Amino acid sequence: MKRLLSALLIATSALAAQAATLQPEKSELSFTFKQMGVPVDGKFRKFEAQLDFDAKKPEAGKIAFTVDLGSVSLGDPSFDAELAKTPWFDTKRNGKATFVSSGIKATGPGKYDVAGKLTIKGAARDVVVPITLASGVAAGSVAIKRLDFKIGDGEWADTSMVANDVTVKFKLSFAGL
Repeated sequence: MKRLLSALLIATSALAAQAATLQPEKSELSFTFKQMGVPVDGKFRKFEAQLDFDAKKPEAGKIAFTVDLGSVSLGDPSFDAELAKTPWFDTKRNGKATFVSSGIKATGPGKYDVAGKLTIKGAARDVVVPITLASGVAAGSVAIKRLDFKIGDGEWADTSMVANDVTVKFKLSFAGL
């Protein structure tokens, strides 16, 4: 009986720490910025996430996130084509943005701060992303400065036309979480 209980405990803890699988069709990644004072919303259609998380040991968790910058959409093909160019995302040389966690800290029931490195266009910055985790869905938002990542170089670096502040929002649905 003791062996059976030990085997069940080991199996349960192994299942709890298994990696979850992103469900892209149920997930969203969007952003908002201001152009000439008017809010503009966009989204990314292609992204991947790897999550290894156990709510009982959040500090041992790991998150990696990759965004296909060429999948950006502002809802107008000409704007989308402009964003692919060198001053903006430069998708020919920098097709991906990445986030890799370096630590996860519980901040309350179902709430976590995820620290990590965000890399866009070769520029890497440490960020802390607050998330809420409920029913297999990780949701949250983080504010970034576009110029920290060389987004909108040259004439577009003037923040009177396009604001420096960008809010990135996400809702990621995972199976097995």
